[in-house]
Amino acid sequence: MKRLVILGGGESGVGTALLGKEKGFEVFVSDKGIIQEKYKDVLLHNEIEWEEGGHSEERIHDADLVMKSPGIPDKVSLVLELKEKGMQVISEIEFAAKYTDATIVGITGSNGKTTTATLTHHILKVELDVGLAGNIGVSFAKQVKEKDHENYVLEISSFQLDGIIDFNPKIAVITNITPDHLDRYDYEFKNYINSKFRIIMNQTKEDFFIYDADDEVIATWLKENPVQSTKLPFSLKSTIENGAYYKNNKIYITLNKKQIIMPTASLRLE
Repeated sequence: MKRLVILGGGESGVGTALLGKEKGFEVFVSDKGIIQEKYKDVLLHNEIEWEEGGHSEERIHDADLVMKSPGIPDKVSLVLELKEKGMQVISEIEFAAKYTDATIVGITGSNGKTTTATLTHHILKVELDVGLAGNIGVSFAKQVKEKDHENYVLEISSFQLDGIIDFNPKIAVITNITPDHLDRYDYEFKNYINSKFRIIMNQTKEDFFIYDADDEVIATWLKENPVQSTKLPFSLKSTIENGAYYKNNKIYITLNKKQIIMPTASLRLE
């Protein structure tokens, strides 16, 4: 039986623990702080081993796989030691995505990703079986375990993207990129930018990448780096041949030479 060690006993950690146990792992949850009572109750009820108030390194170093909660920096000594040993230290979205065949819409960005993810889910749920997870709501892993939806909208932070290896959303969205969380990236903006673009690193031409064409940071990165995805930019300033743009109080959406025109006067959020 493979041993799954989870660092962090919060929403993502406990969700991963539940899914990991269902998939046959020996699971151990370790939290340097104090685990909330509601999460302790879940772990106890499901007979999952856990500790709080510190990490028992001898129980962690014998893991076959480690899932790190996004709030734990990559540079803490324990994580560095695990990586030096060649251990895979992954995020919840990387782990959970291996156990679902769902179509995934992954949304990241410095600002607006929560609103974008929530509205996307709100629209899609009218006609589709879709879950909302990632950096919002019930953990992705827990939803995969308890009710594996046919589709997921995931709000994804840069910290979660730092822990992916094979994760590949069918549709990736970057809302914008501005300097943020630079203390986690050696105070180098380029490191943070590269982290955000990890959302498309496993995409192929069969996948879609939606992004803000007016964002200079995104535009510059795309000029300097090849992208395998089918690009679908959106703009408030320029006419877009394949994607979306705004002009004269109308939104024009073009995909595969088919166009939809939406007058903004008829659009209203309630």
